[in-house]
Amino acid sequence: MSSKAQANEQFETLTVSADGRKGALTLNRPAKLNPLSVLALSEIAAAARWFDSQSEVRVVVVTGAGRAFSAGADVSAFGESEDIDPRDSADTGRRMADAMEAMNAVTVARINGAAVGGGLVLAAGCDLRVCVEDAYLSIPEIDLGIPLAWGGIPRLVREIGPALTKELVMTCRPFTPAEAMAAGFLNRVVPADRLDAEVDELVDLLVAKPRHPLWLTKASVNAVTEGMVGTRRHWSDADGLLMGLRDPEGRASAAAYLDKVKNRRKS
Repeated sequence: MSSKAQANEQFETLTVSADGRKGALTLNRPAKLNPLSVLALSEIAAAARWFDSQSEVRVVVVTGAGRAFSAGADVSAFGESEDIDPRDSADTGRRMADAMEAMNAVTVARINGAAVGGGLVLAAGCDLRVCVEDAYLSIPEIDLGIPLAWGGIPRLVREIGPALTKELVMTCRPFTPAEAMAAGFLNRVVPADRLDAEVDELVDLLVAKPRHPLWLTKASVNAVTEGMVGTRRHWSDADGLLMGLRDPEGRASAAAYLDKVKNRRKS
C-alpha cells in the first residue's frame, strides 16, 4: 500500500506532498508568478531534504501554480533584511540548486509557463524537463545589472554548451522551448493541453523502475557532469551577486529594464 504525506504546514511559499512513489513540489505564489524570494529558496532546499525522508518516493514533479513556472529571483529582497547576513542571503539560491540536485528522487520539471532567470536555474537543477510549447524563457540577469548566479552558468554549460550559454546570458534575449529542446535543455515540448498527460506518462515510466539502479544512474550521471563543469566551484557566486546589486551602472540598467517590462505589459 502507498502512504500519503503532506508537508504544507511547514511552508509558506510551496505546497509539498508525497503519495507512495510519487512526490510533488509546487511553487505557490501564482499572483506574483512564483518569484524566488530568499524564503522560497530556503523552503525549496528544505523540501528537498523532506523528500529524502520519504523512503517510498522515487520521482518528484516540480512545477509552479497558475500560469508560470517561476518569474525568477526576487532580487529586491536580497541583502535587505537586518536579521540576515547579506552574503548568506545572496547564497541561498546556490544552496537551493545544490539541494535539488542532491535529492535521492528523480526530479521532473513541469514547466507550465514562464521560466525566467533563477526559474531556469531551478529547472536546470532538475533531472528531466517537460515544457509547454508557448512558455516564455529568458535569462535577464545582465540587464538587471547582476551576474547569473546560483551555479547557473555551469549548469547551463552542462546542458547546452558554452557557446549558447554565453549568447543567452550575455544578450538576455528570450528563447523558445523549441530552441531549448534542440539545444538539449528540454526532454519534451508539448501543447498546453497535453502537459499533464505527458508528465504523468513520464513519471509512471520512472516509478515502475527498481529503486537502486534508478538512483545509481542519477548519481553516476551527476558525478560525471560534476567532473566536467564543477558546479561546486561556484561557492563565490554570492559575492558577484552582491557586487552587482551595489554597482551604480548595474542599478541604472535594472531600472531601465524594469521600465521597459512595465511599458510592454501596458501596451
